[in-house]
Amino acid sequence: MKKSLLFGALGAITLGVAVYATSALAAVNDNRGFGPNYTPERHTQMEKALESNDYATWKNLMGDRGAARVITADNFSRFAEMHTLREAGKIDDANKIRTELGLGTGDGSRNGRGVRHNGSGAQNKFVDANGDGKCDRLQ
Repeated sequence: MKKSLLFGALGAITLGVAVYATSALAAVNDNRGFGPNYTPERHTQMEKALESNDYATWKNLMGDRGAARVITADNFSRFAEMHTLREAGKIDDANKIRTELGLGTGDGSRNGRGVRHNGSGAQNKFVDANGDGKCDRLQ
């Protein structure tokens, strides 16, 4: 009797953890590829700010996150141009501006220099210093 009660309790706990984990993952993925602060309303406001070159509105929406740590009133027009190029499918041209502005290129690097962050604030430098075609950090 005690064993069946113990296994029943463990089963209930396991089921609870599985349900919680599934719902947490569903909530994380609910933005369909957009960032964690995405809402359709905020997206519309961002688009309008970029189209009208309105740095103040964009900065207010961004706060001190992401690109707002690099983009200033002085370089915002270039950032807006990059956005327009991306939407037009001119990804290579947009990525040139990303690099120029000091933003990551979407491959985990910053300025195309192969610097990756491991999530703890530390940096891992992926460099092929000896030219053998392999990352020296992996050797």
